[in-house]
Amino acid sequence: MTQTIHRVQMTPLGYRQLVDELKQLETTGLPEGIERVAKAREFGDLSENAEYHSAREDLAALEGRIEELRDIITRVNVVDIKKSGEEEVGIGSVVMVTVNGSQHEFSIVGEWEADPAAKKISHESPLGKALIGKKTGDSVEVEAPAGKVSYYIKSVK
Repeated sequence: MTQTIHRVQMTPLGYRQLVDELKQLETTGLPEGIERVAKAREFGDLSENAEYHSAREDLAALEGRIEELRDIITRVNVVDIKKSGEEEVGIGSVVMVTVNGSQHEFSIVGEWEADPAAKKISHESPLGKALIGKKTGDSVEVEAPAGKVSYYIKSVK
């Protein structure tokens, strides 16, 4: 039985941020976590040592994040933003849209870079999927909990 590797689309900036996070966790976070466990071990009886158990849980979470980042990085397909150009929406595009009379600017990014609060939407989100491949002047409709919402693309850069 063969297993398909799910490739992860990502902008160059998002990829650099993941690599930087992994490097920081491996060079600083992990040694600090191990040191914290070692110090907590000195506090006495391990069965009743809350600091020790807390340090072990934090270390396990840190090791889990490191494994997750390593896995993602091995599956990343860094998107060549120049390839998408300014003609049509693709990963790495910044899209100005109007919806219900107001303007919004969204960056289209890979799923691991998405941050709706920062107006970075995943190409896998309903709005991201609707915008991919569209051009300035196009309109798209997206199904939302409140019903269909129409977006008009004012510009793509």
